[in-house]
Amino acid sequence: MALAGVFFSAPAASAATALPSTNTAHRCVHHTTGQCGWTHHQKPKDKYETAKCKDASVSYSRHSQGTCSHHSGVRYWFK
Repeated sequence: MALAGVFFSAPAASAATALPSTNTAHRCVHHTTGQCGWTHHQKPKDKYETAKCKDASVSYSRHSQGTCSHHSGVRYWFK
């Protein structure tokens, strides 16, 4: 199916969509691995940290798939 003369443009990225402005919701969505850090009295190092890996490294990933995949998996989530 050809769409001649039809143009699609993505919405302009804003600072709010680039990275979360804060990580203070203190709740987590359901993940198949790892635990919610907030319920285990863990705190992120900064407001952009999304997960703490099992080897103590931190992750700033935007998507959960593959987070901490080379760091023994996710121990705690912060989103």
